[in-house]
Amino acid sequence: MAMDRYPEAAELTPEEGEVVTAELVVTDDVLVKAFALGPGAVLDPHEHGDSTNVFHLLEGTLTVIQGEDEERITAPGVVLHERGTPHGARNDTEDVVRFTASLCPLPGSG
Repeated sequence: MAMDRYPEAAELTPEEGEVVTAELVVTDDVLVKAFALGPGAVLDPHEHGDSTNVFHLLEGTLTVIQGEDEERITAPGVVLHERGTPHGARNDTEDVVRFTASLCPLPGSG
C-alpha cells in the first residue's frame, strides 16, 4: 500500500447534493475519513462525545457548522471540533469540496 492516502480522497466524485466518503486510515485509536460534497450537499450536524474531530480542508470552500455558528473556510484549512461539540458542513458553491475528518480516540478505544 502506498504511504500517501490522498489519491483516494481526490478520486471521490459526488453528484449535486451528494456526500461521498472513503475511510483512508483506520487503526485501533484513530479514523481518518475523506469526504467529498457535491454542490448543495450537506453533512448533517452531529457530535462525538468521546472524541476530538478535526477537518482538514483540501479543496474548495466549505461552510462549517459548529453549534450555532457557521463560517466559510477556503482550502487549505484546518477546523477543530472539541469533544461533544455539534458540527457539520455544507457546500454552498458550484464546485466539489473535499476534506478529511480525523477522529481520535475512536469511541470505545480508551
